[in-house]
Amino acid sequence: MLAPFALISRRLLGTLAVSSLVAAGAVPLAARAQDFPSKPVKIVVGYSAGGAVDAVARSVGQALQASLGQPFVVDNKPGAGTNIAVKYVIESPPDGYTMLMAANALAANMALYQPMPFDAEKDLVPVALVGRVPVVIAANINAPYNDIKSLIAAAKAKPGSISFASPGNGSTPHMAIEFFKRAAGVSLLHIPYRGGSQALTDVIGGQLPLVAVNALEAQPHVKSGRLKVLAVLSAKRTAVFPDAPTIAESGFPGFEASVWYGLVAPAATPKPIVAKLHAEVQKALQTKEVRDRMAAVGGEVLPGGADQFAALIRSDRQRYEKLVREANIKPD
Repeated sequence: MLAPFALISRRLLGTLAVSSLVAAGAVPLAARAQDFPSKPVKIVVGYSAGGAVDAVARSVGQALQASLGQPFVVDNKPGAGTNIAVKYVIESPPDGYTMLMAANALAANMALYQPMPFDAEKDLVPVALVGRVPVVIAANINAPYNDIKSLIAAAKAKPGSISFASPGNGSTPHMAIEFFKRAAGVSLLHIPYRGGSQALTDVIGGQLPLVAVNALEAQPHVKSGRLKVLAVLSAKRTAVFPDAPTIAESGFPGFEASVWYGLVAPAATPKPIVAKLHAEVQKALQTKEVRDRMAAVGGEVLPGGADQFAALIRSDRQRYEKLVREANIKPD
């Protein structure tokens, strides 16, 4: 029989051995995933607090916190067209405790910025698509056109005479109108702003006739009667603007331009942890709270596989690369 000191020593050595295995990554990944998360998880957002991406991140984070029992904390890191936030996540430990709530800029910035600041397909792993919010084309309430058909007629009558505001060069709404211009065969003059708020202010004030923004940003001004929506650039109508026609109903079937949202993590994050997070996000997207929050910002949830999300990033990257090249779009 071992003396008490020998027993204590053996137990201590055993504990140290397990600790060494964990540090060396020798503990099975499935076991680590089973215990995940054991501390707060950070959701990084490349935009300021209060916007659509921030609202979606907080809603999903609250649902994950309720199901997994650890805080999911939103960390806003705006700047450089979201590149600051993306690089922060790429350089974070690949342990599942730091994720990014990404949007279209993740795909677009690989085309906009040269040299390419990152490669999302290599540097990050998709966790789950979360949702999407449509881009809308809205006009000053006194503008001489009330729908897409009359806008196109006016633009063709005087090419280049109609200006539209956007939240900035290379923003998703800007890209959406560039795609629309090509589909409709019209010339519109782009006036970039540093964010949607000032763009909306100038259109409401009559300095410009048109603005392209996401549905959330347009909502209060349409509700107050200072803006009118010419079309929602989505496949189906949104509950936020139930009377506004879709771009398909306006004569462009198959055309769509939405802001999508999804969670990504550093590329080397263990697959079992990614799988666990993915499954939990799918559960969150079925809750009334998350669905209602997404509807409140004018969008819808997007359940689906991580491979679907990876395909979306890849296809958007290819679309944006072609558009940036043809339209000579430069970032702000």
